[in-house]
Amino acid sequence: MAWLGKWSLAAAISAPVLAAALIGVGTASGAGTDEDAAKSMLKAMSDYLASQKTIAFDFDTNLGIVTADQQKIDLASSGQIVLNRPDKIMAVRKGGFADVALTFDGKTLTVLNKTANLYAQGELPGTVDHLIDELRDTYNRPVPGANLLFSNVYDQLMPGVLNVKDLGSGVIGGVECDHLAFRNDQVDWQIWIAQGSQPYPCRLVITSKQVAGFPDYSVELKNWKTGSAVASVDFSFKNATNAKMADLKDLPDADELPDRFRVAGGAK
Repeated sequence: MAWLGKWSLAAAISAPVLAAALIGVGTASGAGTDEDAAKSMLKAMSDYLASQKTIAFDFDTNLGIVTADQQKIDLASSGQIVLNRPDKIMAVRKGGFADVALTFDGKTLTVLNKTANLYAQGELPGTVDHLIDELRDTYNRPVPGANLLFSNVYDQLMPGVLNVKDLGSGVIGGVECDHLAFRNDQVDWQIWIAQGSQPYPCRLVITSKQVAGFPDYSVELKNWKTGSAVASVDFSFKNATNAKMADLKDLPDADELPDRFRVAGGAK
């Protein structure tokens, strides 16, 4: 999801050379082998994540939107996530429009908007997988990078995939990664996976192909920790600021797209 700043480099490459480079990506020899290798690397990442009971990381997100007058705008935020499988999670996110904390202790979900000093709470007993589905499908409140938090990431990402590419290596935050690209009917997505014995995701980029302007979303993960390296966390909600209760659907700016960017009828 980042092309700005590369135009001068692209312009310096002759058209024939650039065309050959682009064609080479799509028609390299051994494409079937590359596809199998890419799937194998994604599956190894999924299996590694599933084997970790406790995970913690920081993240930076960038949500690209396209306005009615076709102006592209990026909304940035940062935060932290602590996950304790199978049924506990804490996520905090701060951006230019909201300062939000989500906690789930296996029974009760709490979402706190620190800016408005309002919180919403509800009983959603079950696993983190179930919680993510409910937030996304019932409340339209997706968790940043949610597909990477499921107990089986591979099964979440692969349905509908039509094209797979192994693009070699890349470096994210000083970590050497395997760079993979996937396509389905609705989106193109890329993932960078740390090389070595701990194949955790370092960056996920999703580009919509069905919306004008091809808006995109990226999440970069850093300061990755697992097991005993993760500090102890209390996943229960403590109302330390005497926040007032609100309904989750009425909680202002609780997701990554602020309310001011919504159009009539609630659509984004």
